[in-house]
Amino acid sequence: MTGPEPPEDGADGVLDISTPEQFAALAHPLRQRLLFALTHEAATISQLAVRLGVAKGSVAHHLKTLHAAGLVRITRTRKVRGGTEQYYRRTTRRLRIAEPSAADRAALLNAVAQEVERSPDDHLLSLRHLRLSPERARRLRETLAELVDEAEEDGADQPVHGVLVVMYEQERERP
Repeated sequence: MTGPEPPEDGADGVLDISTPEQFAALAHPLRQRLLFALTHEAATISQLAVRLGVAKGSVAHHLKTLHAAGLVRITRTRKVRGGTEQYYRRTTRRLRIAEPSAADRAALLNAVAQEVERSPDDHLLSLRHLRLSPERARRLRETLAELVDEAEEDGADQPVHGVLVVMYEQERERP
């Protein structure tokens, strides 16, 4: 085994996505699912393949891309049957895309849809449109971000729940 895990990148535990390699890595839904799976605990290629129902070779390929982009790191290694098993984990808990493109948003929503489809329990999926002043919209956006960012987690033995919050202004009708 290697030493302790390196500290998270960024003082606030947030990695700002800015390089072409990072955007390319996030463009594939399986890579996003891998990132989701590696948020709370490190895992090996074999463990991820079983968890996600994907071939080990495919997991290894996509982890290599995520590692090269700086989105995952190897947290420890161990010798097994004459080889070395590596444990991967996200570099930070949160990724921030300041100005996502339409393709970035579509890939993220597609990855979340795949996760929701595989969810063993009922899930909440709700869409509501509200008429809000710019000030009230700003306050609601800040409140939602604070609610998600400051949610406290239970112990490591509890199931992981995904939370996706999207707030957007609808395109205005043209006269």
